[in-house]
This record gives sequence, C-alpha cells and structure tokens, in this order.
Amino acid sequence: MPPQLRSIGQVLTIVKAEFPDVSISKIRFLESEGLLSPERAPSGYRRYSQVDIDRLRYILRVQRDHYLPLKVIREHLDAMDAGQDPPDLDSPAIPAPTQMPPPPPVTAPGDDPTRHSRSPIKLSRRELLQASGLTEAALLELERHLLVVPKRGTNQFGREALTVCVAARKLALYGMDSRHLRAIRQAAEREAGMVEQAVAPFTRRHSDETSQAAAEVVQLILHAHAAMMHIMLDRG
Repeated sequence: MPPQLRSIGQVLTIVKAEFPDVSISKIRFLESEGLLSPERAPSGYRRYSQVDIDRLRYILRVQRDHYLPLKVIREHLDAMDAGQDPPDLDSPAIPAPTQMPPPPPVTAPGDDPTRHSRSPIKLSRRELLQASGLTEAALLELERHLLVVPKRGTNQFGREALTVCVAARKLALYGMDSRHLRAIRQAAEREAGMVEQAVAPFTRRHSDETSQAAAEVVQLILHAHAAMMHIMLDRG
C-alpha cells in the first residue's frame, strides 16, 4: 500500500495540538527555507508524507524547546538526511542559541561616545529571523505593534531591530511578551522626547555637535536608568 499523503491543511490539523502557534504560512516559510520538501501533486498542491510530518515536528520542537536558529536546525537536518542520529541537544558541542547582541557601550560622563561607534548592520527580513532565532509568528507580532521596523526608507533591519528580536525571544522565557515590550517602547518614547528637548539648543549648530550631544545624553540616561532599576530591585 502506498504511503498516505496529506494536504497542508491536514498537516496543520495534525501538528496544531502540540504546536498551537503553527500556521500554514509558517509551514510554507519552512518549505521556502529548504527545511521541508513535500511532494507536489500534478495539480501543484503540496502532499506531505509521514516522514515530512515527523520532520516538521522536529523543526517546531527544537525551535520551541531549544530556541535554535534555522541555520543550526538545517545542519541538524542535513546530518539526519545523511543517516546520522539527531544531535544531542543537551551536549555542549551543540552551538548555543543566538546570543544577545552587545548593548550600546555605556560611557562615563565626559567620555567621548563616538569613539565606541560600531559599523552598522543591514539585514533582510529572512536574515533577521535567522540571526535572532525568532519564529516567523513572533516577528509578525513585533511588527504588528511596530516594535520592530526596517530602517527608514529601506526594507532592511539594523542592529536595534536585531537587539529587540533577540530580547523578545529571551524575555518570552520569563513570560514577557509584546505587551511588556510595548510598555518598554512607551518609556523609550518618553526618554527620546527628553533627549530631543535637551539637544534642541544644538540644532542651530553643526550637525556633528548635535549628534555628539544626543549620543552623550542617551548614554547618561542609560546610566541613570540602569542605576534606578538596580535601586528598585534592591528594595524588593
């Protein structure tokens, strides 16, 4: 008897009990990334075998339980396709999940913040997902609330977007979701308003002076913010 083949809708019904956040767009995204290769009927519709379904379950499980980026998952699948056993995810030899990008350096008052500058990064949406280890659904949620946006006038994402994505993925471990990140954004908006007000006298001068003043004010606010957070937590 030939193996039973299922439609993408049937596959979604099968895996949704274990992975309630999965969607058809998510499955298609994994296919576009080359992680799934279902058969195609003459009509063009996808047809998934039990092997495909087991493969999908593995991908979703390591994403959910171990937060592995797609690049690492692809390496695991390649090894399995070569007849090897799935990698031991508890082994220290397995690459760690994507690490948090280093935060902007905190400079001491009077220090020159421009000397710590780092080259900007430009990521496509797909590269942002791979670099952050965030799921498609989670990124869509961040985008829906404008917590992650492309650089102005482009469709590419910068270092700040990557930082937010990795932070969102890791904060989810502590039960913090987009609602909490919206509160953080609102606080950042208020602080950005303070920065704009503080550097307003410099706007009539050279643009370099304005940028340097804004960078220094931002660093001082970060100093004060971090110190006050420690004070509040120490009271608990």
